[in-house]
Amino acid sequence: MKQTYITLNNGAKIPQLGMGVFMVPAGDATRNACLEALKLGYRHIDTAHAYQNEHSVGEAVRESGIPREEIWVTSKLWPSEYGEDKTMEGIDRMLARLDIGYIDLLLLHQQVGDYMGAWKDMERAVAQGKVRAIGLSNFESDRLEKVIAAAEIKPAVLQVELHPYFQQNALKERVAPYGTVMEAWYPLGHGDSGLLNEPLFTQLAQKYGKTNAQIILRWHIQEGIIIFPKSTNPQHIRDNFNIFDFELTGEEMAQIRALDCGKRYYTATLAEQERNFANWGPED
Repeated sequence: MKQTYITLNNGAKIPQLGMGVFMVPAGDATRNACLEALKLGYRHIDTAHAYQNEHSVGEAVRESGIPREEIWVTSKLWPSEYGEDKTMEGIDRMLARLDIGYIDLLLLHQQVGDYMGAWKDMERAVAQGKVRAIGLSNFESDRLEKVIAAAEIKPAVLQVELHPYFQQNALKERVAPYGTVMEAWYPLGHGDSGLLNEPLFTQLAQKYGKTNAQIILRWHIQEGIIIFPKSTNPQHIRDNFNIFDFELTGEEMAQIRALDCGKRYYTATLAEQERNFANWGPED
């Protein structure tokens, strides 16, 4: 089976299916899960400073034996690192934690703090060869347009909650003029049993000899969305990758699109996000 790729607005090709490590403990848990994924054919790992496991991701990349240029590593800056010059220092610390030479994709993790100053430093990091592409995570308010209007480099990706129950169609339209690609966290709806056991997915799983989760992940792939489901279970890691040997029909894709009901699983308001930023920051 071969991974699919998406061409970003800067011409770089990003592997469409990645390995997520949100809430995976640093050390052997992250390192072993990433090594298992890379052995199976994954070529994209999504981490963040806030996850506190970048060092372990870097270990896996170095130990995998796979040429560095074949592996795509995404990480994210926390708002405590936002601001001109301050962000560049944060990027240098991230490079030291990962120890893989450069960052393929760097995102602003939250839409709070001095994100405008941070974006300027991220553009500088691209010019200096420290970062290949830059983008945004969780920017859904009018702060999205504020960044885009000032940006010399338009965001390559926008990473948000996105799944069949919450398809973000309006947000897709807002970023489409800039060639910004959507990335989904919670691609399986945070493992919600209601979503996973949706009768349509059960029906399609029986037809294709797949699991309900594989049907959902395949839908994302055909929608042109970048995904990175998380697991530390070797069989689940394998199953999540085993979605490139079948294709949903146009009618089946439409049936899944019709499930969109505006249900999201992360419901923190912008004000709550601001408080979270003020009260917490990751360690170096």
